[in-house]
Amino acid sequence: MQPSDLRIALVSGNYNYVRDGANQALNRLSDYLLRQGAQVRAYSPTVANPAFEANVEIVNIPSVPIPFRPEYRLPLALTRRARRDLAEYNPNIVHIASPDIVAHRAVSWARRRNIAAIASIHTRFDTYLSYYHLEVLEPAARAIMRRLYRRCDAIVVPAESTAAVMRAQRMNRDISIWTRGVDREQFHPGRRDMEWRRGLGIDDDALVIAFLGRVVMEKGLDLFADTMDVLAERKVRHRVLVIGDGPARPWFEQRMPNAIFTGEQVDDDLARAIASSDVLLNPSITETFGNVTLESMACGLPVVAAVATGATSLVRDGETGMLVEPGDEGAFADALEAYAKDPELRRRHGEAGLAYAQTMDWDQINSAVVRVYLRVIEKRARLTRMTRR
Repeated sequence: MQPSDLRIALVSGNYNYVRDGANQALNRLSDYLLRQGAQVRAYSPTVANPAFEANVEIVNIPSVPIPFRPEYRLPLALTRRARRDLAEYNPNIVHIASPDIVAHRAVSWARRRNIAAIASIHTRFDTYLSYYHLEVLEPAARAIMRRLYRRCDAIVVPAESTAAVMRAQRMNRDISIWTRGVDREQFHPGRRDMEWRRGLGIDDDALVIAFLGRVVMEKGLDLFADTMDVLAERKVRHRVLVIGDGPARPWFEQRMPNAIFTGEQVDDDLARAIASSDVLLNPSITETFGNVTLESMACGLPVVAAVATGATSLVRDGETGMLVEPGDEGAFADALEAYAKDPELRRRHGEAGLAYAQTMDWDQINSAVVRVYLRVIEKRARLTRMTRR
């Protein structure tokens, strides 16, 4: 089988209605697959005004807003219409991208027809529960995800650190790496714009600490703000630049009244905002990879991040940034203070991060998923032949 023989049914809780790192990775994968001659059809909730245009046909999945996070939608059912469309499309692989009820149904549909199925892991959803004081539900959530992922032929994860967690939680035996790339034509140090910074009221010699991503509590907003309090107590001169938007923005603005909020930035404006910062602070422990970390490295920024799956495969402590134990605002402040006091250290770590980011080519990365597709399709066909003997 060749890549051009692939017919992928991509089942996602969010293909394009809200822009985030997960669906942008899926869209890049779809674009790569289409260029290889493969067919891709997405099964996902749709809205009247999506965040960006889809690059494939989307079959709508009925959904409702998620409690506490109404910008996202919860898929409700793999309807008769969707199942009929799947049967007519006749995929040779089903790829699920979120552990919701529709993903469960899609894997069951594939199993009944002896069609290969894989899952891609984009977010550690079980870790979200602690931000909503629902830690008691974490074991049940992991059990549900384990049942889903073990029914798949394989899972793909963005980093070896995430793979280690998946193995420890016995999610699947067949785990491959589908890391993330970065658009080096968009994200690079040449995007730095001091005039733009000055227009925001930032002095040239101020240390600009960036927050980058969806402004939601599970990104560690409370820890970010606590760290800024420590820097202020130590009289470390700095400015905070919040690049992004989200439902927790009012809380974040009230908590950090002196920060500059750019709102959502995209394309060249996003690259300019990142490159015009001096260091990225990423205290989140919920990511499986951390696209924002790689984009910041591609712009020449050192990164201060929590020791978590979203950072440990990217940030080399003391080389491209600094890794800090989760929840330790004093240690986060120590790392930022070191960069504030030593611009040469900041430059050296930023250059090392840039060199690493320049090795992350999207096409080469996405080809790894194609290899998994082809391997599991052949494996399932081989098992079918054996059972028929």
